[in-house]
Amino acid sequence: MPVRRRRADAVTAVLAAGGAALCAWAVADGTVGDVERQVFRLVNERSDGWRGPLWVFQLLGVLGMPLLVAAGALLARRVRLAAALVLLVPIKLVVERAVLKELVHRERPGTTIADAILRDVPSAGASFPSGHAVITAGIVVLLLPHLPRRWGVLVVALAVLNGVARVYLGAHAPLDVLGGAAAGAAVGAVLNLVVGVPARRPGSAS
Repeated sequence: MPVRRRRADAVTAVLAAGGAALCAWAVADGTVGDVERQVFRLVNERSDGWRGPLWVFQLLGVLGMPLLVAAGALLARRVRLAAALVLLVPIKLVVERAVLKELVHRERPGTTIADAILRDVPSAGASFPSGHAVITAGIVVLLLPHLPRRWGVLVVALAVLNGVARVYLGAHAPLDVLGGAAAGAAVGAVLNLVVGVPARRPGSAS
């Protein structure tokens, strides 16, 4: 299958990296601001009836998910995509743990936000960035060039629900999720540049 390197991926990588840096700057003092706290509570204090579905959606960001999607890509004979998804795992660990968590330390909402509702998540530990958001955003950016537009909308919606779930469960504050998503998008865009994307998007006109 013919591939290309898109200027859009270079732009995405730069803008997303800038977004991650901006989020890191905003939380650098380790506290949760008033506006962010209000957004957190708006999501976190929803009914416990959402607990089951959102717990499932948060699984989309576990470390093994890129490998599972890579297996599907191999079955579809998308070798370049599968390779990029596999590479997402170690790069995520470096960006999250060796870069962002070394630069910024902010505790989880159980420590930084009074009366945060915790639903089977740790009450302490490093919170920025959300590793789940890094994974889901990276997967989305890698998948979008390979999917028809209607399926692209679905994977974006699933990534958003994953981020909402992490806030609802009390695992992260909103900027943890936004910063993680920006970092993941940057990684995904760089990987697209490295391995290439299909010359024509599936489902587009010839």
